Amino acid sequence: MIKLGEIKPYKGAKHKTKRLGRGNSSGHGATSTKGNKGQIARSGGYHKVGFEGGQMPLQRRLPKFGFTNYTRREYTVLNLTRINTLPNDKEITPDLLVELGVIKPAQKDSLKILGTGSVDKAYKIKAHKFSESAVAKLTKSGGKAEVIA
Repeated sequence: MIKLGEIKPYKGAKHKTKRLGRGNSSGHGATSTKGNKGQIARSGGYHKVGFEGGQMPLQRRLPKFGFTNYTRREYTVLNLTRINTLPNDKEITPDLLVELGVIKPAQKDSLKILGTGSVDKAYKIKAHKFSESAVAKLTKSGGKAEVIA
């Protein structure tokens, strides 16, 4: 049985810490391994990320452009061709598509059905969005398209 008092790190796993500024005989005295005078040797650290020695940094030289719409919703698209291969005895929902391995679990929150292909059977499909052609083809085949909020 292992006791807490007997637990030790593997041999070679721990290194001795550098004892800086403790005299020249330690090997880390005087300048404390920081080299000679200058910005890097001073307290307060180093320069910021992207600093180019006073030259205008790249991120400020390049022009700003574009815009990211943070409210945009990315949809997982699924064509009627793929749906036509599924059984029509059940109501097709995002959860069923995940169960059948058609879409990934992370994609079930935003599903859009597109109208590419044809439908032979009457499917009842629940999705977050439908294209106009998909709705038309589904209703023509006797199926139903229901939008999930």
